[in-house]
Amino acid sequence: MAKRKSSTRPKSTSSRTLTPAEIAKRTARLDRELVSLVNQRARLCEKAAKLRRDNGEPVFEPNEESAVIEQTLAANKGPLSAEAVRAVMRETISGCRALVHPLRVAYLGPQYSYSHLAATQRFGECVTLAPVATIAAVFEEVNRRQADFGLVPIENSTDGRVVDTLDMFARLPVQICGEVRLRIHHYLLGKCSRDQVREVYSKPQALSQCRDWIAKHLPGVRTVEMTSTAAAAQLAVDRQGAAAVASLQAGVNYGLDVIAANIEDNRNNITRFVVIGHRPAERAGDDKTSLMFEIPHAPGALADVMAIFKRNKLNLTWIESFPITGTTSEYRFFVELEGHPKDLKIRRALASLEKKTVRLDILGAYVKTEVIE
Repeated sequence: MAKRKSSTRPKSTSSRTLTPAEIAKRTARLDRELVSLVNQRARLCEKAAKLRRDNGEPVFEPNEESAVIEQTLAANKGPLSAEAVRAVMRETISGCRALVHPLRVAYLGPQYSYSHLAATQRFGECVTLAPVATIAAVFEEVNRRQADFGLVPIENSTDGRVVDTLDMFARLPVQICGEVRLRIHHYLLGKCSRDQVREVYSKPQALSQCRDWIAKHLPGVRTVEMTSTAAAAQLAVDRQGAAAVASLQAGVNYGLDVIAANIEDNRNNITRFVVIGHRPAERAGDDKTSLMFEIPHAPGALADVMAIFKRNKLNLTWIESFPITGTTSEYRFFVELEGHPKDLKIRRALASLEKKTVRLDILGAYVKTEVIE
């Protein structure tokens, strides 16, 4: 029997080990392709923006960006993590947006506060981020149209509601049009070792979220409240025996050492921020609606309102009561529910609520988002 001749064809590159030079060449080619694709996307965004302007439509729609990122994450098969893909898409979208509609976003500063991190996570680096001193100032910047959008904390999984934010919704006619759910990791930062720490500085909420850890690992150490975690980090640079509870990014910015990492008591420590603007987001299909209402001070008034949500089979995701300024026993209620104000069952519920409340405000609507690590 004649011997079968062995093949003289070269092995395909998919079945053999690539050399470092070949890997570098392929990587460079893919990088060029990525840049080309990103620029193709940017040109399409410019065309879409022109069409919207010609039709008298808003150029920027917050829900669209959030939906695009969530859809991209759902399609990710790895090996890149969801966090890495989110970062790539966020900055791609941010760069494309800057070509057609540069944004100014007000947030509770200073830089490297958690609000700053949340604003960057939501809008990317290609925006003008404007730090202000108070939550009320964020609302005022948006209300006076000095900023296109604002970003404020509204709820923390440890400390609950953010009173200043809820109070401002009753004062100014701004709209919620997005959310950022950020997992918060606190770091003990300083220029000394743990046994040399005599004072710990931070924002009251951050100190509260690390209360047990501080009591256990720094017994007898004095805690000092500051206006922000970033301000605490700045102070810890020069003060002997001082440490700050702040973000890792704040420590990097101010040249502080990490004395201890992830010192939050609740390992599921999440702060929810809301994006505020001048109009609610359009329906995306996986939305939440925020409402604020006041009811008559009469027996059964709240039960009557709650029955409306049940009758229309609406799922409430958050409810808070808040004393009305100038009264002794009357409350304002904040409610979030699944769905969009354009949905039929929510329209029906709103019509019924109008009859049972003395004040009803639709604070806005936005697409649901995943927690950002």
